[in-house]
Amino acid sequence: MSGDGTVPPPLPGAEPTPPPLPGSTPAGPPSGPPPVPAAATEQHAEQSEPGEQSGQSGQSDATPAPARPAGRGELSAVCPSCGAQIAYAPGTSTLKCGSCGAVQEIEVSEAKIREHSLDAWVAKHGGVRVASLAAVELECGNCGARSESTDLASRCQFCSGALVAVEAQEGLVTPEGVIPFQVDGKGARENFREWVSSRRFAPNSLKRVGSTEGLRGTYLPYWTYDARTETDYDGQRGDYYYVTKTRQVSDGKGGTRTETYQERRTKWRPASGHVGRSFDDILVVASHHIERDKLEKMGPWNLRKAKAYQPEYLTGYSAVRYDVDPQTGSNEAREHMREVITRDVEHDIGGDEQRISDMDVTYSKAMFKLLLMPLWIASYVYQGKTYQVLVNANSGKVIGERPYSALKIAAAVIAAIVVIAAIVALVMYGRR
Repeated sequence: MSGDGTVPPPLPGAEPTPPPLPGSTPAGPPSGPPPVPAAATEQHAEQSEPGEQSGQSGQSDATPAPARPAGRGELSAVCPSCGAQIAYAPGTSTLKCGSCGAVQEIEVSEAKIREHSLDAWVAKHGGVRVASLAAVELECGNCGARSESTDLASRCQFCSGALVAVEAQEGLVTPEGVIPFQVDGKGARENFREWVSSRRFAPNSLKRVGSTEGLRGTYLPYWTYDARTETDYDGQRGDYYYVTKTRQVSDGKGGTRTETYQERRTKWRPASGHVGRSFDDILVVASHHIERDKLEKMGPWNLRKAKAYQPEYLTGYSAVRYDVDPQTGSNEAREHMREVITRDVEHDIGGDEQRISDMDVTYSKAMFKLLLMPLWIASYVYQGKTYQVLVNANSGKVIGERPYSALKIAAAVIAAIVVIAAIVALVMYGRR
């Protein structure tokens, strides 16, 4: 499937050709997009075809991510029946009123999740950095208060009304897809309680902590990257062989005896070749709001549940704007790709051991898109200290901080020492 071919207007005052990215070759004539940044030993082939994408995603032929139609800058989240706040109901296709319970179906969108040419985006918006983009003015549809925010969704500070930005900014990548919340607030608390009760070496009193404070549903931005790679490599293949050797060992009677044994050695020979691989949906976190190591443990994300972006899915939740630019994210994605390519090269070399001296990787058909992932962020207080917990609102998986019981750890160490001492005593007794 291909996109509608819409190309956003140029940035006000933009140069005809943006400056090249770090590590890339200078941009060529306007007839072709400049290459995406690459490491010194890598080359980026000119984009000529859309990348490969599975599932419900579509592709846009060398078209930068388009701006959505401009709106007022907010999405009303007021119940038409009672005037209270409505929010997206997890696991459904409806908005639900928190007061009267009225539901409102979300209009089914015919839009498809599309991927966009990274080359084309860099050619059009390569000089734009998200940190330089201004906040968007939002107007609460409930009380009329105005506020500015860089978030895609938030709540009014005066009446807690839901705000969802629908106005696009030039140079800002808009989300192509969203994985709606599947786990609601009640389910998140239940998962938290199960997680607490299963912590090893946790204080017994921790299991009596039955609730979280400040449970907040948030969408976090992620980049996905596709690429076709072709790699020429040079290295060495190592094959094991064995030689017979002799040595003097104790005979157990105060003397020595000659023992024959096999010594392993490695024969190295040159190796070179070529491997190719296509990458699909390499995920890169596009936000620094939460520690990376925590977010990496939150997966895997079921991308098959992604739906074409509609602001209604954000109603009642917060959603932060990405602060990792597409070019920076692509460099991180390439690091992940190189790890896989390295394993491919080692497999292609074969043998018992492998040495790689050089890999010349060429990237082509580089595509990307922006997705929003659902997350519950919560905290709980234990003995005066606050701990953070994250709940994957797609799968229910829980990752969090927890206290440890020094008494339980000490008891476990002592028990281990006792077991080891008992084993040593049995061995010594057996020898006697």
